[in-house]
Amino acid sequence: MIATINLPRILRVGAGASREVATTLQQLGLSRPLLVTDPFMVQCGYAQRIGDTLAAAAVEYGQFSDSVPDPTTDSIDAGLSSLRAGDYDCLLALGGGSAIDTAKAIAVMHSRPGALCDYKVPHSLDSGLPVIAIPTTAGTGSEVTRAAVITDSASSEKMLCMGLGLMPVAALVDYELTLTMPYRLTADTGLDSLCHALEAYVSRKANAFTDGIALAAMSAIHRHIRSACAQPDNIEAREAMMLAATQGGMAFSNASVTLIHGMSRPIGGLFHVPHGLSNAMLLPEVTAWSVEHASERYAMAARAMGLAGNRDTDAVALDKLVQGLRQLNADLSVPTPEEYGIDESSWHSALPRMAEQALASGSPANNPRVPDVEQIIGLYQRVWKAPDTPACR
Repeated sequence: MIATINLPRILRVGAGASREVATTLQQLGLSRPLLVTDPFMVQCGYAQRIGDTLAAAAVEYGQFSDSVPDPTTDSIDAGLSSLRAGDYDCLLALGGGSAIDTAKAIAVMHSRPGALCDYKVPHSLDSGLPVIAIPTTAGTGSEVTRAAVITDSASSEKMLCMGLGLMPVAALVDYELTLTMPYRLTADTGLDSLCHALEAYVSRKANAFTDGIALAAMSAIHRHIRSACAQPDNIEAREAMMLAATQGGMAFSNASVTLIHGMSRPIGGLFHVPHGLSNAMLLPEVTAWSVEHASERYAMAARAMGLAGNRDTDAVALDKLVQGLRQLNADLSVPTPEEYGIDESSWHSALPRMAEQALASGSPANNPRVPDVEQIIGLYQRVWKAPDTPACR
């Protein structure tokens, strides 16, 4: 099998990488960026910091500061209006996955007719304005992926969009920008990264290039995520989590996510659960349901995370993996959908729709154990009160 690998042309990783934005523009032959960010990045001064760096290099830029969490087609349309109002040749994306996905969607839609819903998977968006991504959360890995997730404002569907036009041309990965992340955001984005790495490793599209990256990311995340949450100024933990998030993005972008992400998107779209948190809710139970269909890979993942030892049999490692993931969720206070406050009748009445949307995303087809609609509904029912349920095989 030939693996096709797509990565940014420029990847700068380390403290102070974000201050290389003007140099990066110059290297790429770009001169007039639109800075896409969100109100919090403006409030905390990060947007001004990037602006000052650009001004010092005599780079003229515009700014769209109204990207929203879990970006919607309405917010993309607003960004497109800002883009078309100026003579911009690229976009700078500053923020978490939502701001980066917003910039990516704006970049590919600037010269396309119709609506974004016309271009969701299986359509491939292979061209667009250049995007330089500056992530401020250690989570989505969007800075190194050819994917974006946008909610259709009309239908509440979380649409998966894919294509080379969504791959940033450069990523400036600066862990110093994550030092102000609060506990819940640190936990949820970190668990999102763990899902990226684990899913990429067990995906039917896994390959030799992504395997090593995925294992390294899993190892670092499981070792450092509790410290990053409990000690927000822990430089070692923050740096490790930021690098692992980028590695997780590289892994899943070139091997694909699986059932966890397929089931996660409808939860976010219909019940407005943040993306990382909805993945975390699903992680232990979907893993428990899948492990025996890729036992060697899941056992290796358990060993990489330090949950199992080299002397453990694969069967023992699988049990330790599932219990370890449940314990990690408990340690990081990941709520069930019920605990999150979702209405029970609304949850159960939405299950057929959620299952259909999950399958339509294509991601479940990459899972080691490929589900049908009824099996996905059953998993959603288990996740409702996951901590009270025994291992599912």
